[in-house]
Amino acid sequence: MNHYEQYADVTFEQQGQDTYVTAAHADLELHGIGRSAAVFRIKDTRLVIKVFFPDYTHIAAEEAVIYRTLEGLPQFPRLYEAGVNYIVIDYIEGKTLFECLTEGIWIDASYIQQVDAALIAARRLGLTPSDVHLRNLILTPEGRIYLIDLARFRQGQHVDHQWEDLKRMYRFYRLRFMPKRYSERLLNGVAYLYRTFVNDPRR
Repeated sequence: MNHYEQYADVTFEQQGQDTYVTAAHADLELHGIGRSAAVFRIKDTRLVIKVFFPDYTHIAAEEAVIYRTLEGLPQFPRLYEAGVNYIVIDYIEGKTLFECLTEGIWIDASYIQQVDAALIAARRLGLTPSDVHLRNLILTPEGRIYLIDLARFRQGQHVDHQWEDLKRMYRFYRLRFMPKRYSERLLNGVAYLYRTFVNDPRR
């Protein structure tokens, strides 16, 4: 029995390149909208439901398989339920590393090491992580890193070039004279140029 299927009845509207939620269950609080889905926190729980847009519902099954494969690893949320167009996972309280940069929150080398450890563990389980970026890395108040948005963990890339490039940039970030806070506009611009001229892991 699917306990959370009732929450997956969400209506979306597309306007140009953007997608908006026009109707959702009263117990859902919109947490964010991405390229393929909207994420809602379920009222009075420590869970979120990720509801995929109509053209991307196939990703729900793909992500469910990945979360089940990673079950028990401490750097990944737990999967509670999956349906035709949704998955239900742990709500992770914290800030993305992207938000850390825009708010001037120090990104410690230990956080990078945690990500590396998570990727190594995933590869040992036969997955091939890719498209790891600042928006899908969450830092909790306790200093733990979680990885989310795992649909691209089965794309056959044995090296995540994007993550390796981010680590190279981190070497400069750590230098004393480098800024520790950046505008969202600047970071988005850099990401656009990177995807356009260097490497787009979504292709």
